Amino acid sequence: MPSNREMRLSDADRERVVGWLNAAVTEGRLTLAEFEERVDAVLRAKTYGEVEPHLADLPVGMASGGRPSRDLVELRSTAASLTRRGRWAVPRRLVVRNKAGSVKLDFAEAVIDHPVVEIDVNVLAGNTVLILPAGATADIDDVRMTAGHARSTVPASYDVPDGRPRFVVTGSQKAGNLTVRYRRRFLRWSW
Repeated sequence: MPSNREMRLSDADRERVVGWLNAAVTEGRLTLAEFEERVDAVLRAKTYGEVEPHLADLPVGMASGGRPSRDLVELRSTAASLTRRGRWAVPRRLVVRNKAGSVKLDFAEAVIDHPVVEIDVNVLAGNTVLILPAGATADIDDVRMTAGHARSTVPASYDVPDGRPRFVVTGSQKAGNLTVRYRRRFLRWSW
């Protein structure tokens, strides 16, 4: 949570806090009645200060399973696809190494405890797709491209807006494309 208690919450912030409360009830830290009461209060909250009392007795920022997110994770793959989706703990720095395979990292439902997530890609002969949570920004200026193209349809803001995460992508993409986008939706489907 940011140190400025008067900063207004975004919808993504509220969803993140509800996710923490959901993990707490699953782990047996809260009763169902306490969970419902706290979720109701979080959904009505306007600032971080209004949310703090509902998290004060809980280990916030924990992914499901009760483990805090790590500072650095390295993902490696050769001649295979590398995929992360759903609820997963995002480290502050993610190193992705892939040869002859595709990479698809979906951050839309992930637990992101850091205001800035650094992603270092080194992908050879494959495409990389990064799906960001709503409102997040991305900086892909420092990715070296060879025989492919980089495309981002999300804002490239260099400030962290309203507590939403900022993704900084560096490294190299050879013989493949890099795509950074938000989740697409059609009726009840999303991808």
